[in-house]
Amino acid sequence: MAETALDAAARARAALSTGGLVARAVPGFHPREPQQAMAGLVAETIDAEAGALLVEAATGVGKTFAYLVPAMLSTRRVLISTGTKTLQDQLFEKDLPMVCEALGQRPKTALLKGRSNYLCHYRLDSAAADAAGRTGQAETIRELRRLAANSRTGDLTQAGILAEDAPLWPQVTSTVDNCLGGECPRLNDCFVVRARRRAQEAEVVVVNHHLLLADMALKDEGFGELLPAVEVVIVDEAHQLPEIAGAFFGLAFGTRAVRDLGRDVMREMERDAPDMVDLRDRVSGLQAAVAELLHCSDGWPARAAWAEVPDHDGALETLSGVEVALEALEEGLRAAAQRGPGLDQARSRCAALRSRLQGWLEDTAGTVPWVERFRQSLMLHRTPLDAARPLAEQRTRTPASWIFTSATLAVGEDFRHAARRLGLPDDVRAQRLDSPFDFARQACLAVPAPPLPNPNVSGYTRACVDWAWPLLVGNPGGGFFLFTSHRALREAAALLRDRLPPEQPLLVQGERPRAELLERFRASGKAWLLGAHSFWEGVDIRGDALSIVIIDRLPFAAPSDPVLQARTAAIEAAGGSPFMDFQLPQAVLALKQGVGRLIRDAGDAGILALCDPRLTGRPYGRQFLKSLPRFHESSDPAAALDFLQAARRRRGVDACA
Repeated sequence: MAETALDAAARARAALSTGGLVARAVPGFHPREPQQAMAGLVAETIDAEAGALLVEAATGVGKTFAYLVPAMLSTRRVLISTGTKTLQDQLFEKDLPMVCEALGQRPKTALLKGRSNYLCHYRLDSAAADAAGRTGQAETIRELRRLAANSRTGDLTQAGILAEDAPLWPQVTSTVDNCLGGECPRLNDCFVVRARRRAQEAEVVVVNHHLLLADMALKDEGFGELLPAVEVVIVDEAHQLPEIAGAFFGLAFGTRAVRDLGRDVMREMERDAPDMVDLRDRVSGLQAAVAELLHCSDGWPARAAWAEVPDHDGALETLSGVEVALEALEEGLRAAAQRGPGLDQARSRCAALRSRLQGWLEDTAGTVPWVERFRQSLMLHRTPLDAARPLAEQRTRTPASWIFTSATLAVGEDFRHAARRLGLPDDVRAQRLDSPFDFARQACLAVPAPPLPNPNVSGYTRACVDWAWPLLVGNPGGGFFLFTSHRALREAAALLRDRLPPEQPLLVQGERPRAELLERFRASGKAWLLGAHSFWEGVDIRGDALSIVIIDRLPFAAPSDPVLQARTAAIEAAGGSPFMDFQLPQAVLALKQGVGRLIRDAGDAGILALCDPRLTGRPYGRQFLKSLPRFHESSDPAAALDFLQAARRRRGVDACA
C-alpha cells in the first residue's frame, strides 16, 4: 500500500479518536472503533483513485462522519448522494458544516435537488393568474410570492408553505418537460439555474440518488454534467440505488403527464393565441382518448405485467387512440409555436410524450413492460431486468473513487448480492462493521414458541395480534407494528382499533400523512404505529418512544410483482436459483432495515418480535438470524417485557454512575 494511503488513513482515524479534532469540536461525541476503521478504509479508497469500496456500517457506527472526515481531509472534489431529501438536508445543514468546522476546512459546498423542489417564477405567475378570485388559494399564493422575492434558494421543501402532495405544488414548480429553458422571461431569476451554478462551482455537492442517476445517464435535469469533474463519489443508503436505477434507466408514460399538458396548453393558448380555437378541440380530443384509456383500464390490478391485463387487444387499440390524439395536438402546437414560448415548449412536451408512448409499445429486449393503476390515473412502465450493466457502464466513465455505504448491504458476511446489483465485481473491496451497541444487554429477540401457523393461512394476522397482545399492552413506551402488506395492516388495525387503552393511541399508515404520523408518534411516547414498507427504513426515533418493534412476516417480495416475475424467470433461464440468488438476499436485507428501527442509541432498550414461523421452521431462516445482531432471546412475551424493564433499570444505573 502506498505511504500516502497509510498517512491518509491514519489522519482520518486520528481525527475521530479520543482527543482528536472531531472529539474536541463536537459536544457529546463518543469515539468508536468501527467508525475509525471505516474512516481509514474510505481514506485508502480515496487515495487509491478510481477504486471502489462497499461498507456495511450498522446502526451506531456513525457512517456519516466516517466518510465525511476522510473526504474533507482529502481536499478532493466530492459528490455525496443520499437516499432521500430529508437525509440531504440533514447532511448539508448539520453534519457537513459540523465536520468542516472540526477539521478547520472551508470548502465551497452546494445542495442540489430535483428541479421540482424549486419554486418557478414563471409558473407561479401563471398559477397566480389562474387563482385570481379563489379565496382559498389567495393567501398561499401571497406566501409563495414572498418566498420568491426573499429566498436565496427557492426550495419549497424547506419553506413549509405547501404539502408535497398539494395540487398547487406541480403548478408552481417546473419539470424537464415544461421548463421554458432559455426562452423563459424569468431566466435571470431562476432558482434552478442558480442551484446549477452553485453546484458547478462547488467543491462538495450533496445530491440525491435520482440526481446522481440523471447525471450518470446524461439526462437533462437542467443541472449539467457534474460527474466528469468529480474525484470522489460517496453513495449513502446505497441499498436503495439498484431499485431507483431500475426505474430511472427504464421508461414510463403516465396519464397524469398528459392531463397536465392539456391544462398548460389551454392556459398558454388563452394568453397568447385565443383565436386558435382548433387547439381547444385537439386538447379535448386528447382528453377524451385518455378518458377512454382510464375507462378501459378500470378494474385492472394495481400492478400487473402487460401481458396479463384484461382485453389486451382492446387496450392496445385504446393506446393507439391516445397516440393519434397526441400526434394531432403536436401538429396544432407546431402551428401555434411562434405565438409564445409556452406554446413552443408545449409542442416539445407533446412530442416527448408521444415518443415515450411509442417507445413503451416497442418490444425492447431485456425490459419488462408492466402497468400501475391508481384511482384516477394510469402509469405504463418498461423496466430493465437488471440495472447493474448501465450502472457499471456509467461508473467506468467517471474516473473517481466510489464509496458505497449503508446499514444493509451484506447477507451474513457475503456482499456478492449487493455488488452484483450495483454493477460492481464480486471481488470488490468490502467490509462489514458491526454496531458498537451491546444488543445482548439492550435488546431482546422474541420469537413465538410453539410457532404461529403458516403465514399463508387464513387467520394468520389475528394469530400475530393475539400472540403479541402482551407486548402491545405491556409496552412501557411506544412501538412499531410493521407489515409486509397493506391488507394485513388494515386487518390488524381493525382488530386493535377498540382494544388498546386510550393512553396508547393507534396510528395507522394511510389514515394521515407519513410526517404527521411520525410527529404524533414522537409526541405521544406511548403510541402504536402500524406501518407498511415506507416505515421499514428512514425512521430515526430514539428512547422509549420506540421500544418495541413487531414484524409480522419475513419481507419476501410479493410473487405477483411483474418485475420480480421477469427477473426470476431470467435467473432460472440462466441456470441460477431465483430464490437463493435473488429473493432470499433481498428479503434478508429488507428485514435488516426493519430491525434497524429499534436500537438507535447506546442508551436505547427494546424488544424485537418476529412472528414468522419460517424463521425457525425453514432451513433458510438461519440466513436471517445470522444477519442480525446478537440479541438476548426469549419465546415468551412476558419474559421479554421483564428483560426490557431490567434493561431500562440498568440504563438508569449507568446514567447515574
